[in-house]
Order: sequence, then C-alpha cells, then structure tokens
Amino acid sequence: MQRRRILKLIAGVAVSVLSGGVARAARVVANFRFVRPPGALPEHEFTSACIGCGLCAQVCPNRAINYFSPGAGKKANTPYIVPRTKACILCMKCGAACPTGALKKITRNAESIVQNVKMGHARVDKTLCLSYQGKTCGVCYRACPLQDRALKVGMLEQPEVLGECVGCGICERSCIQIPQAIKVIPTHLATA
Repeated sequence: MQRRRILKLIAGVAVSVLSGGVARAARVVANFRFVRPPGALPEHEFTSACIGCGLCAQVCPNRAINYFSPGAGKKANTPYIVPRTKACILCMKCGAACPTGALKKITRNAESIVQNVKMGHARVDKTLCLSYQGKTCGVCYRACPLQDRALKVGMLEQPEVLGECVGCGICERSCIQIPQAIKVIPTHLATA
C-alpha cells in the first residue's frame, strides 16, 4: 500500500514537472522571433491551411526551414525560419512544393517577389551599426538580394531599409555585429 502511494506521488510530480516544461516552452516560443517561409498566407489562414507535410523544407536548398514541435505554443509541424541562423534565399521553391496553398507559388523574379513576399521588414539599430559609428561596413547591403529596392546605403555605407524589403533575413544573417545591428521584424508580429 505504501509503495503504491509513493509511486502515485512520483507520477504526480513527474506530470507537474513535464507540464510545467511544456508551458515554459510555449512561453519561450511566444517570444521567439521567426518568419514564415515566403508566400505564406496571413498567420491565421496559414496555420489553418498548412498540413505540416514537410515538402517546403525538403526543397529548401539553404535548409532554412524548421518546424514547430508539439507543445511549442504554435501549431505543430508548421514551418518557420530564423533569419539569424539561416536566412531565406528567395528561391521560391517552397511555394511551388506546397500542396495546400498555405505558401503561394511565386515566380522567381524581383517584381513578383517584391509584390508577393511579406515575411517581415528589416530594422537597423543605429546604436549598434558599425557604419553609424563611423566605421564603414556595408555587409548587409552587399548581401541583400534586392539592393536599392529593399536596402540602400548612404555615406560610410550606412544602411537604410526601404519599403520594398520583404524580410528574407539575409541582411540579418550577414551582419557582423553581435548582437546584430539589423533585424527582421516578422509580419505576424507587426500586425499582431
């Protein structure tokens, strides 16, 4: 009888610890800065349409696409990208592979990308950016696939984000500052 009570107590403690861990993980993910792959529908529509098939990640040549795990506070198996870790190279293969339309098919040319990709928008922290500290850098500009449309540079290669930034995160990934001086603010956070 005593043994049974002890086992129930241990099981109860284990469940409490595990459920607390899941809750903690959900809080961490809620504050986690990520973008959806290019061509993603608005967040609510996207999570409804995405079936978590994994095809988008399979075709990603940069291996930038990850998936939320169950209990992470987001719909399980939905794809996301962390620009600082691996940015989207705007190949547009993920949308072509998506069987449900959660990711729209987008032609791989600058016009189509600028019109249809809304992953986020980059922001420069001038207090961290080397070019704003009097040391010319320009790494983010040279990495940008939409130079002079999404990002331009001024004197000392000081970056300025323009209205056609799609939030691919290549600028963030390439920034040599730690913490990075340029970050993508995801569309789903800007509209939330």
